Amino acid sequence: MNTWNIIIEGFNKADITKHESIFSLGNGAMGMRANFEEDYTGDTLQGSYIGGVYYPDKTRVGWWKNGYPEYFAKVLNAPSWIGLHIKINGKLLDLNTCLEVKNFRRQLNMKEGWYERSFTAMLPNQQEIQVKVLRFLSLRYDELGALRYEITPLTTETTIEIESYLDSGIKNSDANWDERFWNTLDVGVVQNYYAYITAETKKTRFKVHTFMHNTLRLLGDQPHFFSPSKENKKDNYVGLQYEVSVPAGKTIRLDKFGGYIISKGEEFRVSPNGLTMYEREKYIGYTLTERPNAFDFLLKMQKKDWAAIWETSDIVIEGDEKAQQGIRFNIFQLNQTYSGKYAHLNIGPKGFTGEKYGGSTYWDTEAYCLPFYMATKGAEVARNLLMYRYNQLDKAIENAKKLGFTGGAALYPMVTMNGEECHNEWEITFEEIHRNGAIAFAIYNYTRYTGDESYLKDYGIEVLIAIARFWAQRVSFSKEKQKYVILGVTGPNEYENNINNNFYTNYLASWCLRYAAEQVITLQKEGITKEETQQWLHIAQNIYFPYSEKYGVYLQQDGFLDKDLKPVSAIPAGERPLNQHWSWDRILRSPYIKQADTLQGFYFFEDHFSKEELQRHYEFYEPFTVHESSLSPCVHSVLASALGKTDEAYTLYLRTARLDLDDYNKEVHEGLHITSMAGTWLSIVEGFAGMRVKSGKLHFTPRLPKHWKSLSFKVIFQGEIKEIKL
Repeated sequence: MNTWNIIIEGFNKADITKHESIFSLGNGAMGMRANFEEDYTGDTLQGSYIGGVYYPDKTRVGWWKNGYPEYFAKVLNAPSWIGLHIKINGKLLDLNTCLEVKNFRRQLNMKEGWYERSFTAMLPNQQEIQVKVLRFLSLRYDELGALRYEITPLTTETTIEIESYLDSGIKNSDANWDERFWNTLDVGVVQNYYAYITAETKKTRFKVHTFMHNTLRLLGDQPHFFSPSKENKKDNYVGLQYEVSVPAGKTIRLDKFGGYIISKGEEFRVSPNGLTMYEREKYIGYTLTERPNAFDFLLKMQKKDWAAIWETSDIVIEGDEKAQQGIRFNIFQLNQTYSGKYAHLNIGPKGFTGEKYGGSTYWDTEAYCLPFYMATKGAEVARNLLMYRYNQLDKAIENAKKLGFTGGAALYPMVTMNGEECHNEWEITFEEIHRNGAIAFAIYNYTRYTGDESYLKDYGIEVLIAIARFWAQRVSFSKEKQKYVILGVTGPNEYENNINNNFYTNYLASWCLRYAAEQVITLQKEGITKEETQQWLHIAQNIYFPYSEKYGVYLQQDGFLDKDLKPVSAIPAGERPLNQHWSWDRILRSPYIKQADTLQGFYFFEDHFSKEELQRHYEFYEPFTVHESSLSPCVHSVLASALGKTDEAYTLYLRTARLDLDDYNKEVHEGLHITSMAGTWLSIVEGFAGMRVKSGKLHFTPRLPKHWKSLSFKVIFQGEIKEIKL
């Protein structure tokens, strides 16, 4: 097993969409699935995506409820720039119709940030060719991708026709109303080698300038360059056609550069180095035009830029190649998804690898992803993730107001692109309110880890106040219990809906109220009365937590013990996963837990409980947990490590580290589980290495799997790079 490369050999049509996900590329600003450049008429999920470019797809529900969001935000399948129509002696190259495909191989080089595909194909006209393709998305230039496509005829001298094209006539496979989301504004060709399409999203009016630059040559002692013989322009399509006679054994090479320049409204945005995007495009164009070896030049920079990323983010495991390859794949995909350059971008559960979940922001960012980016990219990048929420505070207040909350109370959305709630399942939208607490916890987590108090003072305190005001209004006072209760919620375990007094939600609310009050007092925040903070503290001290004296554990919610408490081991293997085999009614009545819920609270607030309490709760809830959320195994792995259950922690770690590579849930064709990949990092750094922050210092309690020879990694802690070897 190669721990720096993902290599898959053999052409299997049933695996095409799965491998399109696994070999996806991204650079933090855009990304694409590993679709074939040439035509393919078999099963495929075409996907190119641009960070922050979305469409408000009108909500589709059978029964409208007051307060429902008007739309679900969709990251858009963007105009494709990689496409090639290729004919070999007049016959279209399509691996789905070839007589034979041999030596098919895909390779993802994670160390250097490129993807390669090669094969030998026999076409229906008996022509045999060899193809090799290499492509990458530039880290140096956010707008730019590059591919190199080489064709070698193996039998006779062959006429090869190539049409390199751009196409804006695309749509999302998950569109609610089968609607196309783009209007094409302009199609053009410049100087016979550069072509573009300018398209605009409906409603949101994002303008996207998709461009391509082509260089075609016949390789040899004196390479011969070719110009296009024809232009092909249509309403939403532009192609440059080449026709070349290639001797047997000789290779023709197309270097194609493409990408996106983006604007919102009339003005094209400014890039991080201060150039406007048009100036940026001109510079990129100069680079491509003036350098006949532009592809090699850009690839050299790509390798250098990835080396810099790995310098602080790599984890080295000696003695376990499966674990090593798994963690590198996860780290690679996290870095492809989010670079930290732009405060308006965030991390979707599928990143740039598929359309499920709409590419929107969930509470996954604060609960799972923030620690990874803090420790491997530093405070500035992590701060951008927090600024994303601060910049959307007004929208969060609007969201709460729509549900009847007043006085500046904020409810952050479960799913969002711009701060507005756009999730339309009522049991999630209205009830999974614990996401508010995860955002507050992220502010606390960032402050204690980085030592940066300025974010809390200048921005975070406003977020904490608005969240505290929400919790103060969301509780109800129970005369019977003489406690504050929180009714009608969904906890992290989404296999329970509309329940009362979810322990995790109640505990998180209590902590948020205390933490906000303490920070208001410490910072001497003006505009908040002493009476209001005292009320927050009073509620926090008197929130009800369901508890079982019999088992000595906090109950996931009221009535949990009324369920038929059979462990997961009692479920026949053929009935898993439950959500694909059981009715929703049966799931809701069962004791089975989709992901860490009560234990999520023990993970966040480990210091609030004794080790004996943690052990009781872990051993009570783990047997009921089906881990049918990708976010579940990592939390359990960290807690198992803390309890010295290292073998169990390792099993859970492998499940999260290789979830996509081994396709445990048989759903990788939909895209990768990007946000849960951060949980893989947590399983190692907080789990096996036992890293904690105590009194402003790093502490480690390592418990390595017995077959690991060593574990080493780096973290950026309070501005300094620390190298750890265990």
